Amino acid sequence: MRAHLIQFDISWENRLRNFEAVEEMLGGVEVQPDDLILLPELFDSGFSLNVAVTNDANADTEGFIADLAGRLRAYVMGGRTVLPDGAARAFNQMSVKGPRGQTLCEYAKIHPFSYGREPEAFAGGDKIVTFSWAERLCVCPAVCYDLRFPELFRRGMLRGAQVFAVGANWPDVRQAHWRALLIARAIENQAFVLGVNRCGRDPHLSYAGGSMVIDPHGIVLGELGAAPGVLSVEVDPREVQAWRRQFGAWRDVRLISE
Repeated sequence: MRAHLIQFDISWENRLRNFEAVEEMLGGVEVQPDDLILLPELFDSGFSLNVAVTNDANADTEGFIADLAGRLRAYVMGGRTVLPDGAARAFNQMSVKGPRGQTLCEYAKIHPFSYGREPEAFAGGDKIVTFSWAERLCVCPAVCYDLRFPELFRRGMLRGAQVFAVGANWPDVRQAHWRALLIARAIENQAFVLGVNRCGRDPHLSYAGGSMVIDPHGIVLGELGAAPGVLSVEVDPREVQAWRRQFGAWRDVRLISE
């Protein structure tokens, strides 16, 4: 089982160009059936608050993700803007499609980034979700700023998550935090963590990429620099199972209520 993290310079509010970029980057990648392809947060638009323009009203982005998954017989996770009918604010949503193009789960980012004014345009979700990757690994999606909130990951682990897949538009000014927090989430939950970030620039910020895969011991299995690229890494389900059996720290978790 392999994960393919697609790190690219997202074209601002240009859905079709971003679809083309993903296809171009995957052109040189050998994707096997049941592999997992990860695309960044809001990969079709960039981190835009202009939800009247960027929302996936015609389900074009959802359709692209489903078509990609079906053609490659893979699992595909990608971020899009979802604006419910009549709603004032959208959801920053990660959609996950399976090898037949079927919907496996929809995750709405629980923690909008207040420092970046995200709550002005996006409402926070209220559900932690998981999906089965080829019936061998339980995966919990998360989005960017969620990474700073370990309770989400802990509750995901207690629901059975063995892999956390994080899609992001994480600015380069806080790049050291991105790296440290991804590793911490892997160590404390004894889980694989897949973190895919964008690179390049948008009209407001620059991004240093740094997409990573970390194993349940906290060892970095692969890491990209600041340039566009695809990080392909083998993910062995036996590793998380063996480490949790050998060193059962996860069994000692206690969630204390006030």
